[in-house]
Amino acid sequence: MAPMGIRLSPLGIGVFCLLALGVLYHVYSGFLTGRFSAFLLGDPEDSGADGFVDLRELLAVAVKAAELGGVEVKKVRESNLLNEKKKGKTKEGADDKMTRGDLLSNKKMFHLIQNAFPGVQVNTEEVVDADDQEAVSWDRKIPDDIMDVIKSSISVSTDSITIWIDPLDATFEYTENLVTYVTTMVCVAVNGKPVIGVIHKPFSGYTAWAMVDSGSNVKKRSSYNDKTPTIIVSRSHSGVVKDVTRETFGNQTTIISAGGSGYKVLSLLDVTEEGQEHADVYIHVTFIKKWDICAGNAILRALGGRMTTLKGEDIVYTGSDGNEGGLLASIGMDHDALVKKLAEKLPAFGKKSQK
Repeated sequence: MAPMGIRLSPLGIGVFCLLALGVLYHVYSGFLTGRFSAFLLGDPEDSGADGFVDLRELLAVAVKAAELGGVEVKKVRESNLLNEKKKGKTKEGADDKMTRGDLLSNKKMFHLIQNAFPGVQVNTEEVVDADDQEAVSWDRKIPDDIMDVIKSSISVSTDSITIWIDPLDATFEYTENLVTYVTTMVCVAVNGKPVIGVIHKPFSGYTAWAMVDSGSNVKKRSSYNDKTPTIIVSRSHSGVVKDVTRETFGNQTTIISAGGSGYKVLSLLDVTEEGQEHADVYIHVTFIKKWDICAGNAILRALGGRMTTLKGEDIVYTGSDGNEGGLLASIGMDHDALVKKLAEKLPAFGKKSQK
């Protein structure tokens, strides 16, 4: 008997072609998003290893990292076993403190991001021991609140990304149990520009996040006072700032002294957490580390606000970890007009701040 051949009906051929097109579509989509290896292998740790990263996924990991770090920060504070140490002196001459909360939070946050996106550069405040690994991973699930706001994936080159982690902002206040100022923060910069920002308050559980040109879970307030703005400044060196602020905006200006850059940025927004004060402008006059300010900068940018040096220059989040030019942050205000007002006082201001 002659061997029988396999013959497909026109309907069968049509179904086969549709299946083939579906496979090709998914493969092509995988290439476009830089995720082809993950598509083939299903490996959750491949994110970023193939040269591209999905920013929506990175936002999800950043939120999880900030919240996991916050768990460690809160646990250590409540145990009262801070193991407080001095790392040295800040440029202003104050003690630069570090606690067990800083270290444990840093370890969780750093390794979660590195394990999820091994090809991405991560800059973090505390030193990470390469041999001290942490078995913490991402389940590759994007929370519904992020999916509801950011509808589609955004793929960028892994090489263009720098991540800045602050595992415990306001350490000095943390040691004093002034926990309302304490935050954990993650920022994603693309080509030096802050694009994703996450600020988490461990002791209330509140988290603010935003992605530039995509959306956020926080918003700006309905109004701001540009005539006699309320200014928020650092508790640690508020004297000189208060002087130049009153000279610039008048003696009736209200000035709030607060701890933590994350807290100060949240003060500019529509955040109604217990203990959260509100201001119109955030001013910092001396050197500040980029992991302190990058997340807040990204959130403000996403909401139409600005964070610059005192001279109105954009802050670049690559290279060195410090910003020498002071800080001016606002939203709902004429930022350039604020810069111009301050510029008239900057020469005298610089001399005072060096004393």
